[in-house]
Amino acid sequence: MKRRKLKGRLWILNDQQGRLIEDIDTDQIYHNAYLYITDTAQMGQYALGNLDGWKDFYQKAAPGDIIIAGRNFGAGSSRQQAVDCFISLGISMILAPSFGAIYFRNAVNSGFPVLKSTELEKLTLSKGLENGDMVEVDLKQGQAKNMTKGISFGFEPMSDVQYGIYLAGGLFKYGQKIR
Repeated sequence: MKRRKLKGRLWILNDQQGRLIEDIDTDQIYHNAYLYITDTAQMGQYALGNLDGWKDFYQKAAPGDIIIAGRNFGAGSSRQQAVDCFISLGISMILAPSFGAIYFRNAVNSGFPVLKSTELEKLTLSKGLENGDMVEVDLKQGQAKNMTKGISFGFEPMSDVQYGIYLAGGLFKYGQKIR
């Protein structure tokens, strides 16, 4: 059963200076060399495999983990595998200041939470959010709490439709429910 509040361990996609990596495109998320793979369960091993410093992400990630990324996450092509690889790993959501438009739509249609927050860069640079911190996120309230440090922050809550698609498990299942 899908829950309104999710808890997970943070993975912050940042560079050597600690800044969130911006404009991560779908080829960096899921390289085109693996597009022949059609089994979603097999896609997780290639998640972030073309992003410098993150090639071994799939070995460290665990179900429920949360990714924080920079502006325009998922830029580029309409590659559905760039969403499915995270679903395969059991990643619970991605938080970023903004998303590539097609990536955002693909994620919503798949029932995968992608949430926007303008506070992330400030919080990661000030060490208010760090890799490994445990965070609880209320998808509808637009509030999150770093359980490790006791710091709260906001994000754009899911719309009623996005939340309905998430609860249903994807757009097609949502469509069947509202008919």
